Amino acid sequence: MNIRNFLFIFSLLISISCFSQEFPPIAKYQSNIYGAGNQNWMISQDANQFLFFANNEGLLEFNGSAWTLYPSPNETIIRSVNCIDDKIYTGSYMDFGYWNRKKDGQLVYNSLCKELKVKLLYDEQFWNILPFDNWILFQSLQRIYAYNIKTKKFSVIQPKEAIIRAFKTSKGIFYQTNEGLFEIEGGKSKMFLNSDLIKVNRLVNIIETSDGLLFITQNNGIYLYQNNSISKFSTTVDNQIQQSGIYSAQKLHDGSIALGTISNGIFILDSLGNEKFHISQRNKLGNNTILSLFEDLDKNLWLGLDNGINCINLQSSIRSYVDDSGVLGTIYASVVFKNKLYIGTNQGLFCKNVDSNSDFSFIQGTKGQVWSLFAYDNTLFCGHDSGTFIVNDQSANLIFKQSGTWKFETNAGKIFQGNYYGISVLEKQNGTWKFKNKIKNFDYSSKYFEIVKGNQIYVGHEYNGIFRLDINADFTNVTNKYKYQDPKKGKNASLVKFNDQLYYASKEGIYKLNLKDRKFYKDKNLSQIYENEEYVSGKMIVDASNNLWFFTKNYIHYYSKGKLSADLKRNSLPIPASLTNSMPGYENISQINSNTYLIGTTDGYYLLKNSFIKQNKYNVSITGVSSNILNKKLINSSIAEAGEFQHDDNNITFSFTIPDYDIYLNSEYQYKLEGLHDDWKEWTSIPSVKFENLPSGDYVFKVRAKVANSITENIASYSFEIKKPWYASNFALLAYILLFGIIAYYINKLYTQYHDRRHQKIIAENNLLLELKELEIQKEIMNIKNEQLSIDVDKKNKELAASTINLIEKTELLNIIKEDLKNSDDSNSNRSIKSIISTINKSVKEEDTWNKFKDAFDSADKDFLKKIKLQHPSLTPNDLRICAYLRLNLSSKEIAPLLNISVRSVEIKRYRLRKKMDLQHEQGLVEYILNV
Repeated sequence: MNIRNFLFIFSLLISISCFSQEFPPIAKYQSNIYGAGNQNWMISQDANQFLFFANNEGLLEFNGSAWTLYPSPNETIIRSVNCIDDKIYTGSYMDFGYWNRKKDGQLVYNSLCKELKVKLLYDEQFWNILPFDNWILFQSLQRIYAYNIKTKKFSVIQPKEAIIRAFKTSKGIFYQTNEGLFEIEGGKSKMFLNSDLIKVNRLVNIIETSDGLLFITQNNGIYLYQNNSISKFSTTVDNQIQQSGIYSAQKLHDGSIALGTISNGIFILDSLGNEKFHISQRNKLGNNTILSLFEDLDKNLWLGLDNGINCINLQSSIRSYVDDSGVLGTIYASVVFKNKLYIGTNQGLFCKNVDSNSDFSFIQGTKGQVWSLFAYDNTLFCGHDSGTFIVNDQSANLIFKQSGTWKFETNAGKIFQGNYYGISVLEKQNGTWKFKNKIKNFDYSSKYFEIVKGNQIYVGHEYNGIFRLDINADFTNVTNKYKYQDPKKGKNASLVKFNDQLYYASKEGIYKLNLKDRKFYKDKNLSQIYENEEYVSGKMIVDASNNLWFFTKNYIHYYSKGKLSADLKRNSLPIPASLTNSMPGYENISQINSNTYLIGTTDGYYLLKNSFIKQNKYNVSITGVSSNILNKKLINSSIAEAGEFQHDDNNITFSFTIPDYDIYLNSEYQYKLEGLHDDWKEWTSIPSVKFENLPSGDYVFKVRAKVANSITENIASYSFEIKKPWYASNFALLAYILLFGIIAYYINKLYTQYHDRRHQKIIAENNLLLELKELEIQKEIMNIKNEQLSIDVDKKNKELAASTINLIEKTELLNIIKEDLKNSDDSNSNRSIKSIISTINKSVKEEDTWNKFKDAFDSADKDFLKKIKLQHPSLTPNDLRICAYLRLNLSSKEIAPLLNISVRSVEIKRYRLRKKMDLQHEQGLVEYILNV
């Protein structure tokens, strides 16, 4: 064999082997199903077995039938939840508190932070809630708040470093920081363990075992703390969990440990650290990031994912193998032979060791469709599209290739095989099974056939109905052929022999052969399983324990022979066809051992224990009662006491549930409304019912339920009354009599009052018109006064401006004269000139000029100077003078002579004034002053 051929065969072997781990059922709930956010941070369960999830959008409740979202009061993410006694405690951003149930069944929130006036640190979020004795601890990343449920008081524990996480054991409460692991004792923190291992590894959880405490770290595996020392707790998945990162961990009731990872799904280990299951998105987990874990009262394991919620039914008697790779294909047959499990698929024949997680290996030479597997005479026969194979461990020998082979039956030491073109016979020659002959004169496909009385063969054909064949003594020819007209042919119909009786199943029902007259008669008892549109397939299978199996839309049924009577006993497994995902007409089930069955599907198989039907005690409860007036909104009513509804509020809706979370246990409900009908309605899977337009009267609504074949021990009931319409009550009849007598009296009285009211109304209208006229006159007078005031103000402003201009001109003139006199050279007149200059200086004295101007300015623009001074206390009198001049919209050139300074000096003063007023660069000084 050359290298190329070797590599080809090696790659082929790799491609056709498939890892075979069988998993418990997983119920997947996406956010579009439960109607809330993707992420679920913590999970808890109350005494009613209702589940609660700390969700991104609020508190999420699941009662087994319906999801209800209660948004967080401050519209933030709820990070933690814990059901303690009759309250549901939650922690969120900058708040923690509890929810309790109102009489109508809805939850209402109470904030402990507000009630106790707790002063929280900035940006606190509460990631954990732990009960201990009479205390409830709310843990944020900075503090732990301890609330005493008896005294209603709280205390605060605030470490020096940030809190990584708090943990609860039977010995006490612990929390981790970067300094180590602390224990809370007497309301105070005490160092419990400060080893370097604890300081550098983030703890996910602390789990108690009989050997000590297991420290679950995020990135460094698991450690055992025992006798004051820490040692590595080795597991079979150490490398995987260290690479994946652990985010959540939970000890299960049997001592197993569930580890939720960041990127690789969930690992479930036994108490010794051996892997029991590794479930990831690759094998139908909803998401690989497990944010939270919780084991409920029924031992189901709930997973709060980064995107959705999953429930693993660890206690289920069902295990599933899913072939996501498509290597195996659809399974059509299975059998255990010589301690190996063989499965026949549309891809060929595969096998593996029983009760092991070893790979399925392909049986060479069997590529193609396998229809059946048959063990007889210590030999395994394979019915194949290519013919008939005898299987020897990992190889197969084709002994018949004239036609595809459907099935096998034995008779008189020979094997009869149903082929695509009739029936043929195999016999043992020299210790080897070989093809003997084809039975002549019958060439129809014989997918279903049974042998009766040695030489009669009945053949069930999907498109031609039932044939009865009489065979000669050496099984070579059909001597007589009879085609039945009744029962009629049917899609996915089948034929089988059970307890020496021949049965035929089709959509019309299940028929049994009467051996005396050789006619088929409908079996009414068996045919009940196809009622209510339950028919999917007529496929029937008899197992090794002599049970007769049927497959319907919502159930898998099997019948067994009664021990004290000939009547068949029915058992029903609530496994719908949608879950088994089998090909209609090709359903298959085989008994692997005394208590385990294998059901083939289109993408793998299920293993089913015969202890599947759990005998749990279930209780049904009414979760909601609501009513509404026609076309109006529903209003919730109390479910804790009898109801009372108005006559038009007569559309009543009831919601009910059983908190069972097994994916394969369908809950069904049956109800009646005493007062309307006293008989129980048909079983239904819908957990609610609405009664419309109920007449007045007293009613009692009753509901019971069943899970699988177990009916609830209780019957939930609710009493209520629909009141009579007001016009039919006794009070209304009395009112009619009184009203008739009163009407006559009041008609006369009202007629008189009408005239009086009309007269008063006319007077009132006239008075109103007069008042309106007076108001208009007063308004007009006010407008005139306002206009006059405005004219006066304008006049004063004009006068002030003119006076200011005159003052400026006078001052300028005097200053010019003064300068001319100063420049005079006549020495004789110096004394006279100095006298004139002195007189001019007195006339243009700055202070006098300002005082005169200020009086005039205050008269024209009252309170301006006070306002500007109040807004800018740092302004000096000179600053106020400039403000007043600018208020009159004077330029720097016009202001300069008033202040007896240069224009440049005025500009400097204006600049300093802007600085004192702290004006923005783009804001004008004059504009600002004019707007004051």
